[in-house]
Amino acid sequence: MNDLTIDKLKKIIDSSDSIVFFGGAGVSTESNIPDFRSATGLYTTSKNSKYPPEYMLSHTCYKRDTEDFYEFYKTKMIYNNAKPNMAHIALVELEKRGKLKAIITQNIDGLHQIAGSQNVLELHGSVHRNYCEKCHKFFPLEYILSSLSVPLCDECGGIVRPDVVLYEEGLDMDILNKSIEYIINADVLIVGGTSLTVYPAASLIEYYRKNNLILINKSETQYDNKAMLTFNSNIGETLNKIL
Repeated sequence: MNDLTIDKLKKIIDSSDSIVFFGGAGVSTESNIPDFRSATGLYTTSKNSKYPPEYMLSHTCYKRDTEDFYEFYKTKMIYNNAKPNMAHIALVELEKRGKLKAIITQNIDGLHQIAGSQNVLELHGSVHRNYCEKCHKFFPLEYILSSLSVPLCDECGGIVRPDVVLYEEGLDMDILNKSIEYIINADVLIVGGTSLTVYPAASLIEYYRKNNLILINKSETQYDNKAMLTFNSNIGETLNKIL
């Protein structure tokens, strides 16, 4: 990351009031939340679990091995003490300046909202939203964490499930369509902290039609050659250099 590319990024940001940020696990790792696929990620560190992580986070596991699902979910997917990092705070500032129109995230930790971002589209849901499958009563994250085993509704006894998208489940089409609309209308698309290999979320980048694609990711992606600028660096540090 050199001064010339940072200056170019700053000029692009300064001249636009229609920016969309599309973020993946790399945004959350800067708050010390593990990702899935890196050397220290969930898939690597959970190899000795009873079942592979892909199964533990599947709809089948939720239905068939419900107790195992919740034990894994509560110990591996929830980081209640995590705090927003420099990337989250920079995006709040861009939104306050009227430049950033939407954040589209694959993360479920709710840190964008905790930081103060207003327009966040959560493709995979949120650990902070939970509901009874039978009566649809809403429950906060604390209710899940305080349950000894499978969380049950205190009114009807139904299972309280997190409003997150599990393997084998489809994305919320309303959120997906809104995300596509924002990307189509964006002058600048900043993609941060994602290898762009998880579909269908990764395919959203195909809807961007302008020339100001900015990629910020520790490793290379298949879209690097299509980007105006690429940064193999920390998202928070990169964004804060242009504010």
